[in-house]
Amino acid sequence: MTENDVFRALADPTRRTVFEKLAAGRMNATALREGMAISQPAMSQHLSVLRTARLVKEMREGRFVYYEVDPEGLALVAGWMAKYRAYWPARVDALKDLLKDMDQ
Repeated sequence: MTENDVFRALADPTRRTVFEKLAAGRMNATALREGMAISQPAMSQHLSVLRTARLVKEMREGRFVYYEVDPEGLALVAGWMAKYRAYWPARVDALKDLLKDMDQ
């Protein structure tokens, strides 16, 4: 799994909505579908993509299946972003200097 898998999984607005719901706490597929015009098979497919990208994990309790955010997938995104974090302070400082020069 790569960062591309994670970004590809989150590129779909429905999957982002599902992921955001799960960020609030674990749920089953029925609870995830509430407020969404989506069929059970479509929800299963979206959850499969999120599981493959390691953004979501499932836990079985008896005959019920619950889903929650898997921090492992987020670690890949955080690692990717960390590469660029050092870039922004210098760019913001340069922008501040430019704006000060323009004000004078």
